[in-house]
Amino acid sequence: MRYNREQAVAYARRWWNDRNPAFPAFQNDCTNFVSQCLYAGGAPMRGAPNQSTGWWILPEQGIWSFSWSVAHSLRWYLETSKEGLTATRVYSPTELEIGDVIAYDFSGDNRIDHTTIVTSIQGGVPYVHAHTSDSADRAYHYRDSTAATPNMRYYYFHIADVFSW
Repeated sequence: MRYNREQAVAYARRWWNDRNPAFPAFQNDCTNFVSQCLYAGGAPMRGAPNQSTGWWILPEQGIWSFSWSVAHSLRWYLETSKEGLTATRVYSPTELEIGDVIAYDFSGDNRIDHTTIVTSIQGGVPYVHAHTSDSADRAYHYRDSTAATPNMRYYYFHIADVFSW
């Protein structure tokens, strides 16, 4: 199965300032939104019903994995998953494509606070869509964010083009 980056981006563009009623909405909804985008791009779920395992949601049952909805948990999932949805951590924004994920450690304490999905690349700079503070086509660096600090760190994840089992 292949990751359809265009479908992930189309989903982000459709739902960036609204909530898809097929999924729960959270006060801090960034990772739930990014997970929905990845899923719309064909990323396979695995690990249900153990909330600590895999990446998944069962909306009709009202349960989901921590990695589906918690920024720090998605970061660890993407860094360690060897099957299904997998990613490679890269160290430059120039290595990203549309449909990839950026995680933000605003305070530099090694705890991820926010996630976004790359929806375009303009002049070599990734632009992102996000929930919580709903945004579209925002430069990835978030320097204008009220949450930004001089210690801010970025975690760039290139989503695998092919999902393996």
